[in-house]
Amino acid sequence: MDEAQDTSTQTGSAAASAKPSRVARLRALYEGSTPRAHRFRYGLLVFDIVTILFVVGSSFIPHTTAITVVDTIFGVLILTDFLIRLRLDHDRMAFFMRPATWADLISMVSFLAPIAGEGLAFLRILRTLRLLHTYQMLARLRQDFPYFRRNEEIIFAAINLSVFLFIMTGLIYALQNEANEQIGNYADALYFTVTTLTTTGFGDITLQGTSGRLLSVGVMIVGVTLFLRLAQVLFRPSKVRKECPHCGLLVHDADAVHCKHCGETIHISTEGRF
Repeated sequence: MDEAQDTSTQTGSAAASAKPSRVARLRALYEGSTPRAHRFRYGLLVFDIVTILFVVGSSFIPHTTAITVVDTIFGVLILTDFLIRLRLDHDRMAFFMRPATWADLISMVSFLAPIAGEGLAFLRILRTLRLLHTYQMLARLRQDFPYFRRNEEIIFAAINLSVFLFIMTGLIYALQNEANEQIGNYADALYFTVTTLTTTGFGDITLQGTSGRLLSVGVMIVGVTLFLRLAQVLFRPSKVRKECPHCGLLVHDADAVHCKHCGETIHISTEGRF
């Protein structure tokens, strides 16, 4: 009888030890390569996009109690995701040195700030930095979508420009909304940002004060650089990703026969036309 109980206990212990811990299950979702893990990370990407759309949409409607409730829900979800990733990371110091980490921290504060009072409500616009988090999905997108692989450089340039537009539009809206009657919503701020970035400068909207002029200078200098970068990759000859077996050079001309770096013969798959 005792031997049977001991055997049952050992069997139960073995089953318990074989069952993954909560940390292991979370790690499998965040870092694994299973279809379930891929779906989960795509879900995180969709959540990030939804937060951005909410930021833009909420600028056109009064900030009611319902908006504050949604703010809090988003803040709690971002906080939960942040704490999980902090728990899973092996190097906590390096974790806090990453730009995406600081973007998450600012996003959490900006979503939860209305709870502390309207004095911190301007931080809500910094939630647009949450878009930076989607850069972590690029490696997976490269594997799953041939179109992304073929046009990765163009997509990179477009994402960089879009992130800059969101951040600058958000800052302009947050700093000028109450002081400048010409900036009534997010669309007005976006309109000014785009006309300034493209050096069109219609002049129907101008920013007030020293901070407004400095923002305009920042949009012109950084924005024009990113815009020209996008134009460059759009109109220059296309490249293909094919690692050279000798020197490791990754990007080549579409019709290349030899590696430009070392002269090694490379075999780029083509459909027989360009």
